[in-house]
Amino acid sequence: MLARLTLLGVFALSTLFQSSLTAQDKVLRAGAAASNITPPLGELIVGGWKPIPAKNIHDELHARCLLLDDGETTVGFVICDNVGIPREVFEAARKLIDAETDLDVSKLLMASTHTHSATTARGESKITEVEELSDYQAFVARRIADGVRRALSNMQPARIAWGSAQEPSEVFNRRWYTTDPKMLSNPFGGVDKVRMNPPRRNPALVRPAGPVDPEVSFISVQSTEGQPIALMGNYSLHYVGGVNSGDVSADYFGYFANMVKDRLGADDQDPPFVGILSNGTSGDVNNINFNGQSPRVKRYQKMQMVAEKVTNRVMEAHATLEWHDWVKLDSAMTDLVLKVRKPSKEMLQFFAELEKRPKKERHIREETYSARVKQIQEGPEEVTIPLQVIRIGSLAIQAIPFEVFTETGLELKDRTPFEDSFTIELANGSYGYLPTPEQHELGGYETWLGSNFVQLDATEKIVEQLLYMSQKLHDDEVKK
Repeated sequence: MLARLTLLGVFALSTLFQSSLTAQDKVLRAGAAASNITPPLGELIVGGWKPIPAKNIHDELHARCLLLDDGETTVGFVICDNVGIPREVFEAARKLIDAETDLDVSKLLMASTHTHSATTARGESKITEVEELSDYQAFVARRIADGVRRALSNMQPARIAWGSAQEPSEVFNRRWYTTDPKMLSNPFGGVDKVRMNPPRRNPALVRPAGPVDPEVSFISVQSTEGQPIALMGNYSLHYVGGVNSGDVSADYFGYFANMVKDRLGADDQDPPFVGILSNGTSGDVNNINFNGQSPRVKRYQKMQMVAEKVTNRVMEAHATLEWHDWVKLDSAMTDLVLKVRKPSKEMLQFFAELEKRPKKERHIREETYSARVKQIQEGPEEVTIPLQVIRIGSLAIQAIPFEVFTETGLELKDRTPFEDSFTIELANGSYGYLPTPEQHELGGYETWLGSNFVQLDATEKIVEQLLYMSQKLHDDEVKK
């Protein structure tokens, strides 16, 4: 009996030693790379009412890639300097990666920054699937795949940390209540309750129609020897702009990537450091202080100022980070079917009457939305969108393929089961704006049919699905 107990004790000690050794032997690995996705001159720049051809490259565009591996699971991020990339382009990149690597491509999050000074990789419609990729779309897919493969070849033992800071001075809700009905007309012959981007310092302005999120979230990765590998930030601010007509630029996202590399002293190293800034939930937020005084600035100066402020806040928080030699990684991805909004009979009648008027009497907004409404009317009845949650230790990162209103991002941060979270918008696709049902009631540019395409309660369905996925990722680890 004593011998049996002794043997059991030896076995228990051996098992305890093995499990302890396994825990100690866990290694986190990371790799990063940036692929150039700068288009040829002549490609169309979107972002205004009318696309214009690219005439000059002010600064190169990139697909910035970061891979993380915990020994069991590899997750990754690809953040592209583009106004919006359709799901079909990202899926084409996934197919290339799947064929050329052993990665589980469902655990890669791909997104656009929403710079307005980049040529488009979108198709003609945000709800109709692209059947054949254009030359530039195929090029972007190929370069995304190349970037991921290069990041994979750069994988090395690493440690990771994440944190956040506040930079409230550059985020302003751009939807305003106003007492002047002339500001509230819409291209459908109606009157809204709020106005996007109203005239600055106008006495008719009452108050913003929604909140802002001043948080700058970020993830930092370095080698076990302390050499920076990558830093990915997240800020809920639209593009800044202020470029020369026809210029291609990555906007403040590109400036941030370069500034953080300089501040970390990572200019000349091998493998190269990769700075990344993803766009948070900024569908209704820009950096225009509508009730304040704004100093005159030169071209590109404002985006540099914004990038410098965000970089400063990140670096201040970076000095206080708690580093982890290993964290659990995981990812969940699913599809959600949404109904496509369709024009009413009254709307169709309005545009039919519009067509009878002389061209000089039609506003460019009316012509733009007349074409969009016709396309929607002839398009699909529903659309299938991808949703994703990536888990890094106690941090959750949600991915939504729309331009998301800030209040939705704040709700997800408030309701997540994880200690910390942030959302990347225009992720894994690009399906237009995503107002909340309450914001739909107010009207305004982002709610117009042709800016928004999906059912009015889509936000609620998306939030609940993301929270369900987050809870499952959280509970699965607790059970283990």
